[in-house]
Amino acid sequence: MNALQAWLISVVVLASVYWPLEWAWPAREGQRWLRARVGTDFLFLTGQYLLWNAVALSVLLVVREQADLSNALGAFRALAHQQPFALQVLEALLLGDLSVYWFHRASHHFEVLWRFHAVHHTSETVDWIAAHREHPVDGVLTQLFINLPGIALGFDFATISSFIVFRGLWAIFIHSNVRLPLGPLAYLFGSPQWHRWHHAKHPGVVANFANLSPWCDFLFRTHHHGATGNETYELGVPEAWPTSYPGQLIAPLLPRAWWPRLFPSLSGPARDRSPSEMPLRVEPPPLADR
Repeated sequence: MNALQAWLISVVVLASVYWPLEWAWPAREGQRWLRARVGTDFLFLTGQYLLWNAVALSVLLVVREQADLSNALGAFRALAHQQPFALQVLEALLLGDLSVYWFHRASHHFEVLWRFHAVHHTSETVDWIAAHREHPVDGVLTQLFINLPGIALGFDFATISSFIVFRGLWAIFIHSNVRLPLGPLAYLFGSPQWHRWHHAKHPGVVANFANLSPWCDFLFRTHHHGATGNETYELGVPEAWPTSYPGQLIAPLLPRAWWPRLFPSLSGPARDRSPSEMPLRVEPPPLADR
């Protein structure tokens, strides 16, 4: 199966699963399937499956190869492999969750990371297609931080590939326009309701960073339950951003002072956010329907 066939099958399967869920149990009643910028998000989806996932995998393979050559890591791995296999699995998953949680928080705090991560937040409509709106730099770094602990441990992720696929599908699910009573599953893997709050268009929203590991948010006190009824708060970012696919790929690589000249749709002065505007503490804004 070539990449194009895999992309086509993935699109058909994802649409067949998530569109019926969004139709049957919508969180935002008036949200349409063919909404504004859906074409941009579809290009992000296509780019991920045809190119950027392969780039991320190549980076991970290079890092894994260098780790395999490390004598210091060799001794560490020998100790780790003396443990029961189930414990190795648990360590790789929990440490990976912790690693990517702190990377995600850092991406909201430091401008050099935020300019790439912000691309994921620019969608003003969150659904299963918008889940794929992610700058390749942010995507590669996210995959790196998820997998670094397992690479250090010398863990073979192929042995739990089915679980990894499940978490990948759940990562798309938590972006879907769905409200379902998930019960304990929400506390194990996260929920769309919690993650949509993370996408609220308000500079004070710094909550629910642990997309697939809510225990991190509870542990570090960054969890917020989000809206309880029909959600009407705005989604997106307060700053002005390019809206096209090429623009969103290129803009984070360039100084913001250049943006108004390169992207005429942007109005007003362009500036970087300072760390003081990206707090690391939870400060949910007083939205009426939270």
